Amino acid sequence: MIRIIAGGKKHESWLEEAASEYEKRLQHTPYSLEWEFIEEEKLIKKLETSWPFTGHDFVIVCDERGKNISSDEYSNLLETAFVNGKNITILIGGAFGFPPEIREKADFLWSFSKLVFPHQIARLIVAEQVYRAHEIQRGSHYHHA
Repeated sequence: MIRIIAGGKKHESWLEEAASEYEKRLQHTPYSLEWEFIEEEKLIKKLETSWPFTGHDFVIVCDERGKNISSDEYSNLLETAFVNGKNITILIGGAFGFPPEIREKADFLWSFSKLVFPHQIARLIVAEQVYRAHEIQRGSHYHHA
């Protein structure tokens, strides 16, 4: 299971519909998604005061300053974490992202591109890319690079 902790409000209805399609496709796989929504200020405060992750977690922080990788590389990153027995957690900040102290604690800082996306759109991108990563590992034709 992949836990996604997102800052900001819960999905808008149009986004909920799109993200839920990927969630359905990922049910009963190691890549199934579990969402946790926390108000941005509370999320940042929680992460700054007590980093809740241990050596058993592989924490990916979505941030425009991160590394831009291909879908194949992302798929391999997730698969390697699974093979190493890690719990995968993906953090998506709210409108203002994360401060440096949180970014520095991540195992991987991931940038989708040089473009900046609203956090609601970032959630959909994460859901789709997790699905794509699963399909790459399965060898399906969904990903045809």
